[in-house]
Amino acid sequence: MAIITINDEDFLKFKEYFYRKTGMLFENSKRYFVDKRLIERIQITESESFRGYFNMLRFESSGNELQNLVNIMTVNETYFFREEYQFKCLVNSLLDEITAKKTDKSPIRIWSVPSSSGEEPYSIAIYLLEHWAGIHDWDVEILSSDIDTAIIAQAKRGNYSSRSVQHLPKNILTKYFKYQDEGYQICDDLRGAVEFSRVNIMNAFEVRPYRDIDVIFCRNLLIYFDDTARRQSAEMFFDAMKPGSFVCLGHSESMSRISSLFRVRKFPDAIVYQKPLDVR
Repeated sequence: MAIITINDEDFLKFKEYFYRKTGMLFENSKRYFVDKRLIERIQITESESFRGYFNMLRFESSGNELQNLVNIMTVNETYFFREEYQFKCLVNSLLDEITAKKTDKSPIRIWSVPSSSGEEPYSIAIYLLEHWAGIHDWDVEILSSDIDTAIIAQAKRGNYSSRSVQHLPKNILTKYFKYQDEGYQICDDLRGAVEFSRVNIMNAFEVRPYRDIDVIFCRNLLIYFDDTARRQSAEMFFDAMKPGSFVCLGHSESMSRISSLFRVRKFPDAIVYQKPLDVR
């Protein structure tokens, strides 16, 4: 078998193509990571070279190989109750403002993107059940999406390692999980509480069904985008949100440096970003 290599020109072609498709931009520091996974897919597809593989990738009508690439190129590193202060802000401040504006008793819609393996959306569900009295009076829809189909399937299964649940209080672990096969299976009620779907947030057509959102959790995703893709994402979120709704970003991210569409709101537990009430 011939040795397959990725030269500088190949890397640049792939980097630009992947960016156009996903908004994710690989810096030169990620070169080893990208090359290794590209070569893996070239070998699996029995392509003779990068050139042959890249032509197949670009012109494949089904898009299956691009999805395979996305699944191995994305990083899914998370755990339950990560950056818990934002969940506290949700139940202590955000939901009070949201419900005060609702006159039609429409469901509260919370969107977690990216879903990764499900720890974030399931954490939201647990936090609402444990800490928000309004859960008995309001319908809540928890939506969660990711570009990675393999990780979505994993999230739907709801099986987690000890590392994923290490920050959960013992009573929460006992209440909502069952220990089996050296891991933890989340209960069926919680699995049914989250609606998972595959969405590329850089694709306007795929995002279009997400409308009338009250709270968006988008944490530690935009750090993988460049400024143009970040602005595009912010505009997409803006269009999907109700007036007065909120966006929660990761601790190292700032919407103020991305877009002027949102106003900064400082609550006791966290800083979040709000779509103004006077816009549609």
